[in-house]
Amino acid sequence: MLWEFNKYSDKIALVDEFGMLMTYGELAKEGERIAEMVESRCLTFILCKNAIGSVVGYVSFLNAGIVPALLNASLERELLDNLLLTYQPKYIWIPKEQKGDFSDMECIYTSYEYCLLKTNFQTEYPLHSELALLLTTSGSTGSPKFVRQSYQNIKANAESIVQYLCLDETERPITTLPMNYTYGLSIINSHLLVGATLLITDKALMQKEFWKFFKEQEATSFGGVPYTYEMLERLRFFRMELPSLRTMTQAGGKLTPELHKKFAEYAKETNRNFVVMYGQCEATARMGYLPPEKAVERCGSMGIAIPGGRFHLIATDGSIITEPHMTGELVYEGLNVTLGYAEHGDDLIKGDERQGVLETGDMAQFDEAGYYYIVGRKKRFLKIYGSRVNLDEIDRMIKGKFDNADCASAGIDDHMYLFVTDNSIAEDVKSFVALKTGLNPMAFKAVVIDEIPKNDAGKTLYKELEKYYEF
Repeated sequence: MLWEFNKYSDKIALVDEFGMLMTYGELAKEGERIAEMVESRCLTFILCKNAIGSVVGYVSFLNAGIVPALLNASLERELLDNLLLTYQPKYIWIPKEQKGDFSDMECIYTSYEYCLLKTNFQTEYPLHSELALLLTTSGSTGSPKFVRQSYQNIKANAESIVQYLCLDETERPITTLPMNYTYGLSIINSHLLVGATLLITDKALMQKEFWKFFKEQEATSFGGVPYTYEMLERLRFFRMELPSLRTMTQAGGKLTPELHKKFAEYAKETNRNFVVMYGQCEATARMGYLPPEKAVERCGSMGIAIPGGRFHLIATDGSIITEPHMTGELVYEGLNVTLGYAEHGDDLIKGDERQGVLETGDMAQFDEAGYYYIVGRKKRFLKIYGSRVNLDEIDRMIKGKFDNADCASAGIDDHMYLFVTDNSIAEDVKSFVALKTGLNPMAFKAVVIDEIPKNDAGKTLYKELEKYYEF
């Protein structure tokens, strides 16, 4: 059992924007009722929303040893059907309003606006004893590729987050990220471990209803990806009256140094914590964090390894880098490194394929004090007329120069595309990048599109930009 809900029986566990609430004792009892309806050690799908019913299903299955695969409730039906056929779960936990879309399945239980459906699949894929959870790497797609997380992975990561964020039962985090996204889920996992109260809403930061709920319920923290913080700046967040706010966390990509500095200085001036973190689904969410007292001093850094974890850098020749300010691939070791991937039902019997070691695919450096800095993705580099160019750094430079610009760089060797959503700055962006890199402007092409494609977590979908390539 991952969570000991009865330890906090009378404490409020979940509150939503409609006034519905649930104690830890009620959560424990509901979990027992749901578990009675489901065969032990079977696979089930959850169509996730930021709603009490979604959380109830997730924790109930996990605590009972039932393996859930978390998917976005708005996933296209064709993609969902493909996943159902690929993995053939015994049950599916869905929002009540979607029940009509599954008329061929029997509803055997209803709870907190969610329905438990029994599927008609006869195939039963054996599950490895350590397998606890399946998550998509992006948080949104219908790809059959899942990350296999173990009970040890989830518990070790949640305990580590509790330790470095100093979480306790007085915390009241508000949901800002999808729970089927590893970052959003890590907030749920860690706060339920200490008896905190989760404030659950599906409203976005741009909506007045979100901030009304935030203030009424006296939220103490929220998490966000870079896109979240870009939006907050546009919303004039620094002028908001939020007396209950204690902590802001950021992960899911690197902030521009300018934006990092703004939020770090705001946190320092208002006696709050701004914690930049680093992670991947393959590490059950978190691998690194920047202590809040270092947020200004080490601006741009993602910090140090989380408690219980270790970092090192590997050079292109395979040797371990021991000198600061040298670039290599970041490798992480810890109990939260996941078991491996699954791409079909037969993979669910596989055990630990990583043995606690994860090659992140991120290129990084460390400074003299041992703080790490992500400089780009291993695959996000291009050769432009013989020069190696970091696409992630290009994106950061553009956003730093052009206020409120939404942009993305991509391409192939010797041909870089600069995607922007504002036609008035397109040629200026191209000239700026050519100047900063010192490369021939002929290597760059500015392309104006309506919006930069992003997933639910606000991460740019670079693959979708390839349709604009002309070379």
